Amino acid sequence: MRTPSHNSDSPPSAPKEAVRLSREDWLQAAFNAVVEGGIDNLKVLTLAEILKVTRGSFYWHFVDHAELLQATLERWKNQEMQRNLRIQSHVTDDAAADMQHLLDQALAHGGDELENMRFELAVRGMGRRDPQVAGMLHEIDQARTQLFYQQFKRLMCDEQKANDLAVLFYLTIVGCYQALSRPSSPARAKDYFKSIISAFLIQAQLPTNKGN
Repeated sequence: MRTPSHNSDSPPSAPKEAVRLSREDWLQAAFNAVVEGGIDNLKVLTLAEILKVTRGSFYWHFVDHAELLQATLERWKNQEMQRNLRIQSHVTDDAAADMQHLLDQALAHGGDELENMRFELAVRGMGRRDPQVAGMLHEIDQARTQLFYQQFKRLMCDEQKANDLAVLFYLTIVGCYQALSRPSSPARAKDYFKSIISAFLIQAQLPTNKGN
């Protein structure tokens, strides 16, 4: 007597490890690996060992290493774009205060969000040799610079100066990322950087009452 065969149209059952670990679990582990050791540290076998699973769980969620890398980069890009939108939505009647808030948020990568800053620096290193990643970074840079430009334009009527200051502001922030990522960076370095950026790029642009 023949036993009934399984319906070939039914989807395959997921391995037990794949049920326990989601795609997001793998993406977070990939993010952590890049933070700890750069893009070259993103290896499937290493992640499987960290997550205490076999590589079979990985292949349930991703085709190969290239798809994992692409998904990890896209995840970070989307988070950064959403971050931009949240900052952009913070608008009050005090343009100077909003600019200061923007500075606080921009330097947050060098404080509680140090991991994000280290991930970004690793991606920028990759962007020097990968045109696709360079294009993604350009898109992010443009979005950030435009955000800074809109804020500076609220402080002054000169659009060209607002654009120049936005570029300078962003280059300064990226430089701060480099300095703050070093293990030897002084504990109060971020506060110092924030104070001089505020003094020269924000407070110095405020209109003065020369008649007083």
